Amino acid sequence: MIEAAKRSSSVRIRYPYKEKSIEPVWIHLPAKRQHTTSKGVTTMSLADQEYLSIVKNILDKGALGENRTGMPAYKLPHQIMQFDLEKEFPILTTKFVAFKTAVKEILWIWQKQSNDVRELQKWNCHVWDEWMREDGTIGKAYGYQLGKYHQVDTLLDMLKKDPESRRMVVDLWNVKDLPDMALYPCAFLTMWDVSNDGRLNCMLVQRSGDMGLGVPFNMTQYAALICMIAQVSGLRPGLFTHVINNAHVYENHVEQLKLQLSRLPEAYAAPRLVLNPDVKDFYDFKPEDIQLENYRHHDKIAMEVSV
Repeated sequence: MIEAAKRSSSVRIRYPYKEKSIEPVWIHLPAKRQHTTSKGVTTMSLADQEYLSIVKNILDKGALGENRTGMPAYKLPHQIMQFDLEKEFPILTTKFVAFKTAVKEILWIWQKQSNDVRELQKWNCHVWDEWMREDGTIGKAYGYQLGKYHQVDTLLDMLKKDPESRRMVVDLWNVKDLPDMALYPCAFLTMWDVSNDGRLNCMLVQRSGDMGLGVPFNMTQYAALICMIAQVSGLRPGLFTHVINNAHVYENHVEQLKLQLSRLPEAYAAPRLVLNPDVKDFYDFKPEDIQLENYRHHDKIAMEVSV
């Protein structure tokens, strides 16, 4: 239920929790992308607004249901975020997002084209530890699919030789190999397009989006990936459209996300992504070549992973 007071610059949101006897919570969300601080008017991160708008919609309208993890979740279909990467780099400021860890994971998948969790652990990155099999891998998932079919090389080649192509698609969903994957790929499909003005656009399709933990990682790491590929292809970053087929909030993440929603009026401006300009080959990027400048954020919000 949403009540908008015409004389107010904020929107008041009331969250009804179906099947639960929970006191309703009122949260004031800014109607504009600006807020006033002691230093004057500041433009808040678009990422916070886009992301938390989806969270709010799920808590307000989502249906509570069961799923394979055993942790019930509120869900909504077909949620979309879009960012112009030339204007703003999308990363949440209403909580800390481990940007370096997100970058390491995307390099492990797209650059190393690996399914070996031990390779990721060498970077002190442990986001896949829960799904690691006895052989140290996640089966034929994620990076394995990119390497098996040379999908990254094909994309990079097409961007240089045939940028007008409408066939630049990278797909991690291999039906034949699904039974041998520790986890079916969540963010599984990217479609790439080059504008006439030399901007690289990308649509990411995510079949399943854990709004509390997974989506904040995915949105920022794929934005960084687009910027990396644009640089080595002689292009400028363009539109990044993130489509989530099943966007959900796990029941044990509700209170944490309500806390994050309450921070929106105090969201910070977006930081700036800085890539090492000397890197001309995608396979030469190292984690230290991808940095954020002026990343101001609120405190970390701890949440449990639903495996």
